[in-house]
Amino acid sequence: MEDQNNNTAFISAHTTEHFVLQTAASSTIAEAAARGTLYVMALSSALVAMGFASQSPAVLMPFGLVVLPGIFILEIFTVVRLVDTTLENQQYLTGIARIRGYYKSLGPEATRYLRSDTARWPEAAVPPSLTRGPFFAMLGTTASMIAFLNNLVGGAGVTLGAIALFGRDRLGIALRAGIGATVILMALFMSYQRNRFQELQKMFEATRNEGLADRQ
Repeated sequence: MEDQNNNTAFISAHTTEHFVLQTAASSTIAEAAARGTLYVMALSSALVAMGFASQSPAVLMPFGLVVLPGIFILEIFTVVRLVDTTLENQQYLTGIARIRGYYKSLGPEATRYLRSDTARWPEAAVPPSLTRGPFFAMLGTTASMIAFLNNLVGGAGVTLGAIALFGRDRLGIALRAGIGATVILMALFMSYQRNRFQELQKMFEATRNEGLADRQ
């Protein structure tokens, strides 16, 4: 009787933890959407203001050189947090998968209905987002979308700065500098995002190896 009560309490605890993890995973998606919307609204407002300022060339240049760096710094904070929310979401999904593994051990019926091949990451052998490789999967994150927009802002800021330094006669040089800055910034972001994902994967592997060692 005591063993039955313990098993019931254990299943109840797993169910509660499953619900908590699912709620936490949903909160990371909601936070990412809110932060992305906040940045896009700030960027849109700045571009509208620059549109009005463009009526006066004497005002546009200093206005852009002040506003664009501020938007760029805001995006850096936003992107760092967006990467964090993605990693947190993966941690929660890993916890859910671990609990589902226990559910599948309850009997043959559970194994039949809680199949791994139709489950989401990390239970599925090949998640849909990785069918074309990790590079394209990382391009599809919210952080990558916001980073791309902001890197264009950074390139525009570099272009305006080059025009302010060298004059409008060197517009070609200014444009090349802006394009180069955009490409470099995007490469730096992709490297940062990849390293963060690799760090999380190493942590998962280390935890998994510790679990196997404890069982042995």
